[in-house]
Amino acid sequence: MDCLHGTAGIECAQSASYRDIAAPRGRLVSLDAFRGLAIGLMVLVNSPGDPGNVYPPLAHAAWNGWTLADTIFPSFLFMVGVSIVISLDKQKEKKGSNPALMGRILKRTAILFALGIFVNIFPGFDFSTVRIPGVLQRIALCYLVVCLIVLKSGLRGRILWLTGLLASYWLMMRFIPVPGIGAGVLEPGKNFAAWVDSHLLGGFMWSYYGGKWDPEGIVSTIPAIATTLFGVLTAQWLMSCVSAGRKVAGMFLAGLLLVAAGLLLNQWLPINKSIWTSTFSMFMAGLAVISLAIFYWLIDIVGFARWSKPLTILGMNAIAVYILATVEAHALWALDLDTSAGGKLSAHSYLFSHFHTHLGPRTDSLLWAFWILLSIYLLAWLMWRKRLFIKA
Repeated sequence: MDCLHGTAGIECAQSASYRDIAAPRGRLVSLDAFRGLAIGLMVLVNSPGDPGNVYPPLAHAAWNGWTLADTIFPSFLFMVGVSIVISLDKQKEKKGSNPALMGRILKRTAILFALGIFVNIFPGFDFSTVRIPGVLQRIALCYLVVCLIVLKSGLRGRILWLTGLLASYWLMMRFIPVPGIGAGVLEPGKNFAAWVDSHLLGGFMWSYYGGKWDPEGIVSTIPAIATTLFGVLTAQWLMSCVSAGRKVAGMFLAGLLLVAAGLLLNQWLPINKSIWTSTFSMFMAGLAVISLAIFYWLIDIVGFARWSKPLTILGMNAIAVYILATVEAHALWALDLDTSAGGKLSAHSYLFSHFHTHLGPRTDSLLWAFWILLSIYLLAWLMWRKRLFIKA
């Protein structure tokens, strides 16, 4: 990965930049499309008609292992890393001052974190039991830390940060003893990450498993930052002075190596999304690199892009789509409707009880999720038509 430019701090003879990898209209369309696929899948996973009847690929792994659903969030964080390099490269071209740039970074971090709290607390707004961690909160923290790393270090420093984050988390989880349990235990609520979260976030965590740990907790954010850094390194490779074909080949090779490393090391540290193990970070980054390579080759190199337009529309307003879908789902579960029997039923349960296709409970549940996605897509399409792009 020599001959790099942009925020890497290494100049290239041809002065490669974001403009060299973007489509003529000034966007890396493949990145928008890949982001749209991730956010669309996230809506499908989070909005089943019946949470008890879900096709296995759309349900998260119970603990160790992975499913299609488990690939979504790390892919999104990976793309945050890619976007950070592109964004800072454009800011460099505008010659913005460092204090102003830091101000924008801190502002965006605060807005993302606040939106995450809003999503968690809606619609009850009970601050006594609000869940502090969450998806948007983790994105905010990863965005902040990775922006600082990108601004303060070059390629070598970023690789060292990435390696250090993955190694330190592995050592923490394996060798720091948990009082009353011991070291190296990775079971739900009994591992080092859960112990730290229970002391620092007690009463303000995910209610599942009795609130004993949180899948977006404090310590497990360390390897999530590494996932984002994988995106940073990928963006630097995309902005390098090599041919488009070599870029795609290099991404495929790197992705395969990361997938192989994750699978190989899985016997010592299981691939696990719930505590975001270092092997999970490597394995999922590998899948994300390969996926982006495919999208980049098809859309930005070959020009076969028409099929991806719906995904691009979703991807250009990904945060807004996630918030709208989550708020809609929470509202439907919270709104009570009177039934003919004189009782009350949530709007979600009432509407879904009348939603039958005779194709089976899992198919009904999935089709309901598609209806939710379609309703959100129509809003995203209207925003796209009005050129309204919300960036937190």
